[in-house]
Amino acid sequence: MPFDPFDYDLPPELIAQTPISPRSASRLMVVGQGDEGLEDRRFADLTDYVRPGDLLVFNDTRVVPARFYGQRATGGRVEMLLERFLDGDGRAHVALRASKSPRIGEVLILEGGLRATVLGRAGEFTEVLFSGSEDVMGLIDRVGHVPLPPYITRPDNEDDRTRYQTVYARAPGAVAAPTAGLHFDEDLLARLTRQGVESAFVTLHVGAGTFRPVRPEALAQGRLHPERVLVSEDCVAAIAAAQARGGRVVAVGTTTARALEAAAASGTLQPYAGDTDLFIQGGFRFQVIEGLITNFHLPRSTLLMLVCAFAGHERVMNAYRRAVAARYRFFSYGDAMLLWRAMPLEGAHAQGPGGLVT
Repeated sequence: MPFDPFDYDLPPELIAQTPISPRSASRLMVVGQGDEGLEDRRFADLTDYVRPGDLLVFNDTRVVPARFYGQRATGGRVEMLLERFLDGDGRAHVALRASKSPRIGEVLILEGGLRATVLGRAGEFTEVLFSGSEDVMGLIDRVGHVPLPPYITRPDNEDDRTRYQTVYARAPGAVAAPTAGLHFDEDLLARLTRQGVESAFVTLHVGAGTFRPVRPEALAQGRLHPERVLVSEDCVAAIAAAQARGGRVVAVGTTTARALEAAAASGTLQPYAGDTDLFIQGGFRFQVIEGLITNFHLPRSTLLMLVCAFAGHERVMNAYRRAVAARYRFFSYGDAMLLWRAMPLEGAHAQGPGGLVT
């Protein structure tokens, strides 16, 4: 698929560098269905667009402080970004930045007494074994830096430890935030509950690959970098109940959308725990979600492709042009959109390669 249809001009000053306070004070563009137009609202106005019996599905992954700085035994500087832990013994896949590739068996000396022994290559990543003078996970949490995305050009600070995290985060494992959820605060969640809007949770641990440019092989194969996902029996039951009562299922974020649609890859939504490399692009038939809350995404990105597949390319790109003209704030700490499906839900699933990785 060519990239050009997913490109747009974005003035650099519209890339949000800091979060807005309170969270729900961010702007919300509502993209209407069919011939309905675009509305400019505040995120706190979400209560005007959902109704009793609807179900909001959130991604409860928790961002770990996954960026580390240190040096090699030779004195050369090293920057490390955690991609994922492999098990409970400290082994992990990381992205390394150094003047020369470290050798197998080399020990990298990181901040706070944390060490990482190089075990070898693992595809595009390096496999390492973390160790230290205290509990490794506690040490990582204490000395690691918040892995702000590359388009945020300032260093991370203490505020980012809470603001680059949803208020309902509880399952550690992500190295990037599920940013649509950053707009929800406790007050808004309480108002939605009083309104009769139900909630459910999935877990998708967002990996470092989310910030990488789309590669031609990903387009050709229809696959993305694998990410860990959990769709529980409780979540599946909550969705079935919502659909039975005529409620709409609204995914909070593209990560939630991928998790749910991947778990429905067999044709029926089922509980699932494992990896997914599902690549949602034009022609994908959504089976679960009817609404999507999402931030504004990078040009020529797989996330923008997903949003276009969901709500229609022309409608989405028109909304992006309007957002630029109206000076919305873009990307992780930016503003949000609420979109509804371009087409009714269908029972068939027509996606090529990708989906669940067992």
